[in-house]
Amino acid sequence: MRSRASSMIDLNKALRRFRRNRRGSAVIEFAFVAPIFFALLFAVIETGIMYFAAQVLETGTQDSARLMLTHQAQDANMTQAQFKQDLCNRLSFMFSCDNIYVDVKSYAAGTAINITNPIDGSGNFVSNNFTYQTSPGGSTSTVVVRAFYQWPLFVTQLGYNIANLGRNTSNARRLLAATAAFRVEPQ
Repeated sequence: MRSRASSMIDLNKALRRFRRNRRGSAVIEFAFVAPIFFALLFAVIETGIMYFAAQVLETGTQDSARLMLTHQAQDANMTQAQFKQDLCNRLSFMFSCDNIYVDVKSYAAGTAINITNPIDGSGNFVSNNFTYQTSPGGSTSTVVVRAFYQWPLFVTQLGYNIANLGRNTSNARRLLAATAAFRVEPQ
């Protein structure tokens, strides 16, 4: 039978060996850091893709609005659905056409331009005020073209919530908006 003193010495040796052994420490440290690292990585990726999508929407809106600037939309008697389809054709690789909203308003020269916020006080998207008013032929009116898209967000559950629609729900979205304002060229 072993003495109590030799058992204590063996235990001390085992504890010293355990303290010196660092083979599993990297795994433990990574387990602490990994969730934060991946949450940050996914948030950066999602933000980058969202800003890229916003730029694509902006470019598509500018290109489609050019049809009104040069009277091509008016000469072809383009409807709101046709104008939206032209915009969708420019955005088809990143956006679902069903979720694109277009608002076109024409203002007489010298009048104040009133642009309403499409998000109400409860954080809901309101599109019932959207119209399609092109400028009459021969006029030099100011036209404001706005396009909206509700971009879905996925990293919001990890504490990174940049949603402005459905902020505290599982259906969080960011409203992307693009605006083109111009004075129509005289014919």
